[in-house]
Amino acid sequence: MPVEKIETTCCIAGGGPAGMMLGYLLARAGVDVVVLEKHMDFLRDFRGDTIHPSTLELMHELDLLKDFLKLPHQKVKTISAQIGDDRITMADFTHLPTRCKFVAFMPQWDFLNFLAEKAKAFGKTLDLRMKAEATALIERRGRVVGLRATMPRKELEIYADLVVGCDGRHSTVREEAGLRGDDYGAPMDVLWFRVSRKKTDDADTFGHAEAGVLLVMLDRGDYWQCAYVIPKGGIDEVKARGLDAFRERVVALSPFLKRRIGEIESWDDVKLLSVKVDRLRQWHRPGVLCIGDAAHAMSPVGGVGINLAVQDAVAAANILAVPLKERRVTEADLHAVEQRRLLPVKFTQWMQLTIQKRLISRVLASDRRPRAPFIFRLVGIFPALRRIPARLIGLGIRPEHIHAPEAR
Repeated sequence: MPVEKIETTCCIAGGGPAGMMLGYLLARAGVDVVVLEKHMDFLRDFRGDTIHPSTLELMHELDLLKDFLKLPHQKVKTISAQIGDDRITMADFTHLPTRCKFVAFMPQWDFLNFLAEKAKAFGKTLDLRMKAEATALIERRGRVVGLRATMPRKELEIYADLVVGCDGRHSTVREEAGLRGDDYGAPMDVLWFRVSRKKTDDADTFGHAEAGVLLVMLDRGDYWQCAYVIPKGGIDEVKARGLDAFRERVVALSPFLKRRIGEIESWDDVKLLSVKVDRLRQWHRPGVLCIGDAAHAMSPVGGVGINLAVQDAVAAANILAVPLKERRVTEADLHAVEQRRLLPVKFTQWMQLTIQKRLISRVLASDRRPRAPFIFRLVGIFPALRRIPARLIGLGIRPEHIHAPEAR
């Protein structure tokens, strides 16, 4: 196959939230950047779609919010859960000190397409290559100086001052760089499927836990994106019971779906999402940096993954834009990115692991109808307490703001 050689300042592997946001911000700062996305488009059901107030605030700071909110989305101002007989409002975003006091449910592919479209204003500064999959790093004397990638009709050799791995929890860049992490485990997997939605449906229903099962429903306008939580490795047991039994358990949790559950025609309509929580011990080495899921795979608890990835990208751009433009980026700069983001990542993973261990794993392992933990019931009783989880979910620890310069 023919080989195209490219010289640039920064090469980003992965066109997810971290990769596209970092590419956008670096190009905005006048840094030549190549972004590689291995698929032909951004259309994937497994990609998270909860755009939190922290990300919406960044859109405002970039003067993109008005156009962004023209995209189809659903506003969620509170998050509710039903745990056995206890129905509780868990978080209230209406008190956050942000322009948008809500979570926007928007398919991630719309978010990524939006960034790609807006990035066209930067001309050739941002070179987005679709159907381009990173395969190996290029090293010289212990330093990463680029990467190789494959496209349908050619191969790429991209030489860059910095390679950034934004290629997800199964990151090729992380593996090729020899960066090692710790797996913190997860007691669950998720069965992902969709059922049509009617305007008369109760949009407030977010999660429902009963003995041995947990169902989360996300409003995507004309359909429900459903996450049916099962014990880790339990897919074979679910399938052994049969598709009819699976449908019945879903209807038992959400009876209003009874006349629509037949839309799940076969197991092909149910996709398995394996849950993983891990974190690299070190996010970088000379010439290469990992951020987003490539550095720290997150649990779906709280729906914070996309927003943490975006926050990583903003921090990286704030710290690296000027050194990259001046072609003087050092490993100390890469370490500064890791140090900036390590506390919020550690804290968020600690929260997720605590919820997984003390709530989700107990619900999945029990044959008794669950009761909400005492602290959850307190949140339900005292509305002011709902501001705390709203703050932790909606803004997180150490929210980032746009400081990377804008090229004129």
